[in-house]
Amino acid sequence: MNKNFFAALALSLGAAAAAHAQNPAPSPSDRPAEALGLPPEAAAALRDIDPERIRAHVRFLSDDLLEGRGTGTRGGELAAKYIATQFALYGLKPAGDHGGYFQNVNFVGVQTQPDTTFALQPAQGDAIPLKAGDDYVTNNATRTPVVDIDAPIVFVGYGIKAPEWNWDDYKGTDLRGKVLLMIVNEPTSDDPKFFNGPALTYYGRWTYKYEEAARRGAVGALIIHRTDLASYPWDVVRSSWSNEQVYLADDAAPQLEAASWIQLEVARLLFTAAGLDLDQEFAAANTREFKPVELPVHLVAHLVSKVRRFQSSNVLGLLPGTQAGAPRQAVIYTAHYDHLGSDPNLPGDAIYNGAVDNATGCGILLELARAYARAAQPAPQPVLFAAVTAEEKGLLGSRYLGQHLPFPPARVALDLNYDAVPPIGDPQSVTVTGAERTTFYPVVERTAQAFGLAIEPDAQPGAGHYYRSDHFSFAREGIPAFSINTGIKFAGHPPEWGKAQEDDYVAHRYHRPSDEYRPSMDFTADAKLARFGFALGWQAMTADATIGWQPGDEFEAARQRSESAP
Repeated sequence: MNKNFFAALALSLGAAAAAHAQNPAPSPSDRPAEALGLPPEAAAALRDIDPERIRAHVRFLSDDLLEGRGTGTRGGELAAKYIATQFALYGLKPAGDHGGYFQNVNFVGVQTQPDTTFALQPAQGDAIPLKAGDDYVTNNATRTPVVDIDAPIVFVGYGIKAPEWNWDDYKGTDLRGKVLLMIVNEPTSDDPKFFNGPALTYYGRWTYKYEEAARRGAVGALIIHRTDLASYPWDVVRSSWSNEQVYLADDAAPQLEAASWIQLEVARLLFTAAGLDLDQEFAAANTREFKPVELPVHLVAHLVSKVRRFQSSNVLGLLPGTQAGAPRQAVIYTAHYDHLGSDPNLPGDAIYNGAVDNATGCGILLELARAYARAAQPAPQPVLFAAVTAEEKGLLGSRYLGQHLPFPPARVALDLNYDAVPPIGDPQSVTVTGAERTTFYPVVERTAQAFGLAIEPDAQPGAGHYYRSDHFSFAREGIPAFSINTGIKFAGHPPEWGKAQEDDYVAHRYHRPSDEYRPSMDFTADAKLARFGFALGWQAMTADATIGWQPGDEFEAARQRSESAP
């Protein structure tokens, strides 16, 4: 730790205190708290949530000093220590390992090296070399320094076996030692009885596709990127996969030697080399009758990787709750503090500061922790505040936490997650995708109404947002969980303005070095959604009935298993 860290820390804390003293946050009306029946002390704590304090945290966490908060890097460790320091100042109890705030997680990092080569080798003719970054990205999930692949490519459609939808792309084909070529996402439909209609299920996530390919003994997988299906451009894939990929060190599941993405035009070239038409093959893949097609083309690859073992930490602060006995309905608030680090190969600015993604979520988490800790009436049930690591590496920190909580999952009423909340004004709508899958949804609706927030449906159900943030790790353990974010309606603007801001962020700053703190940012939204989440959490822990999943939901069985566990 150097003196610059302490100087920046002091600057951040001093800025927050000065902003609060000179420009106190406008106090919202008591009406939301009164309408919801919160006790006066909780209502007062809710009103004390301050957008300028959130700003100060975001300003520090996205500073160049933290070098993009990469998982397992110096900057990531500085961020974790900053958050732990705040928890200690608020009086939260340490809930990590050995009586501290840090829950240590063992990882293996794999950085694909420049001397890696990829080529398509048709049965006849010359090999077709591919260019890293422009044509493909890849990583060796077996975590070995060098691996060579010369294997036939098999097109497996979407790479999905889903018995509940009567869908099987594999048809019992032996795929051991092969490289699987698959389409991103899942079969398209508007029928809610078929892959949930336009809403993406977990079968459409790239993580599932790699997991399924490895379970079937494949040595590699090539996911075909299409912006319309993936909901993000190739640049997002390139920036995310050009950095070090990270794996849980104790994960014994089978892994791929080449977990890869390829551009759509590369796939077209591949099908042409095999004497096939891409559009026709895509159309065939959208039918239940599809069968895997082995192409007369091999992937010839030489993967060179830099492999390192390291630890990174979840940061856990706990308010124990005042009710005697084991917790019955604990509440968890989560936000990931990691981002993409820095890339020395980039020209100019090489630091992925991650101001919106996700210094904003951390700022909200810290302000929620302060509000709960300062409440004159302490929370009756335990409240766990968790700043998790390695979200950008596949939700790994939250996955570990979900499996190593300080209390059983059956004792947790709710996880509320914050991820990339745009600081752009006063929101008049909110997204809570996944909340409708829980029995808590009527409370969410009443609370949104009390705050004057319209609940917006997921504008891109095919993007699978529910499976792309840390709440998903807790849902997998059966815990009702969802993220809170703004919709597109903001005071003083038409909805088109909010949509334009969202599109501009995705196009120009998401997962780019340009996601930086700017003094013009307006943290009204972040504070308002923090208050909204405070009210939801308080109601969850004091609810008369245990919160669960709606009957038939994919996570209902996990909840039932957790409740029946000793």
